[in-house]
Amino acid sequence: MSIFPLEVFEEDADPARRDAMTLEEQLAATDPPKTFVVRFGRMKQIGEYESRDGIRAGCGSKFVVRTHRGIELATMLTTTCSNGGCPTSVSRSEIRSYIEASGGKDYPFYDRGKVLRVATPDDLRAFTEREGDANALAAKARELAGFYNLEMKIVDAEMTLESERGVVYYQSESRVDFRELAQDLGAEFRCRIDMRQVGSRDEARLVADYERCGQHCCCKNFLKVLKPVSMRSAKQQKATLDPLKISGRCGRLMCCLRYEDQTYKELKAKLPHRKTRVGTMFGPGIVQDGQILTQLVRVRLEDDGRDVAVPVEELLDPDACPAPGEHSTMDFGDPSEERIPPSEKKKKKKSRRRRGRNEDRAESPKDGKDGGGKKRRRRRRKGGKPASEPAAQAAEGGGTKKKRRRRRRRKGGGSSGEAGSA
Repeated sequence: MSIFPLEVFEEDADPARRDAMTLEEQLAATDPPKTFVVRFGRMKQIGEYESRDGIRAGCGSKFVVRTHRGIELATMLTTTCSNGGCPTSVSRSEIRSYIEASGGKDYPFYDRGKVLRVATPDDLRAFTEREGDANALAAKARELAGFYNLEMKIVDAEMTLESERGVVYYQSESRVDFRELAQDLGAEFRCRIDMRQVGSRDEARLVADYERCGQHCCCKNFLKVLKPVSMRSAKQQKATLDPLKISGRCGRLMCCLRYEDQTYKELKAKLPHRKTRVGTMFGPGIVQDGQILTQLVRVRLEDDGRDVAVPVEELLDPDACPAPGEHSTMDFGDPSEERIPPSEKKKKKKSRRRRGRNEDRAESPKDGKDGGGKKRRRRRRKGGKPASEPAAQAAEGGGTKKKRRRRRRRKGGGSSGEAGSA
């Protein structure tokens, strides 16, 4: 395929033109972005704020912004201006569609604020000091909660950049009267104290770090709306039902079970139900099981009782499918081998065992364990002594060869003596 040069790309590829343009000229060629999307606070809240004086910055830059809570330090995520010079900029409609898909009204998104300036080293130093004040605030809150005997657990705390407001996050199962605690904290730290009650998932978002998969916890990394997860998702994905293996740092079911739940639901809807009669190229059969991801159905044929794996796309109408034997069998082993259902195999094994026992009993007279054993057992129960082996054989007309000869001689001698006397 031939390549046609374009003028705009040829101008950018010219080294002389690229070297001649300074950084100021390149920035002047594009308009500054009007709004920035930033992330701020311990709860990783998102806001879109207007900028002042044509601020230009790249993704990851630190800003000093005025939010609904006060002056805070924020991290730039992207711009919403298409000609802001940033290759990762998005449009406002894309931002709105992302918010709607990620939780809608529950998504923590704010637009009432303003970007004041790019953070300076002094701002970063002040932010580090506020982190130390936040730790002291959390420790003091725990001490006062124990002093007032409040049934609450202090999770974490944070301070704004200019120490005008402090936020204390706590966890409690019931309603708590924390007015005295908030007054004491406000008097000591000389700022307004906000008490925020959080659940177990928000607690993990604040204090958790890594999950068993080796990645940052989803709630701490990118999840903003923590929707409940049901056990149905684990059962549908055929995951283990051990609570210790499917629970996260918060003690609840892991959020990642929801990621593929919709896909599993759509794929499972395509599979026929169990005990359903379907048709295959080998004849009609009954559905025994199905695999969601591979979309294979295990069918037990009605003709010979063997199990075959058939893709969902190849299932037919049971009344209109080919008759058994019209098509060659699939490679599930030797076609000439007789296919026996598992239940029939068990029956045959039992019958073989019984047949072997009967044959052993039939051959046992050679070893001195003949059927007369039953008679001997009966005699023992009655109290009589069982006959010895030779006596038993003699009683039945058997015996050794010598005894047989003696009997014949006696019979022959007795007959000849009677004849001579006559």
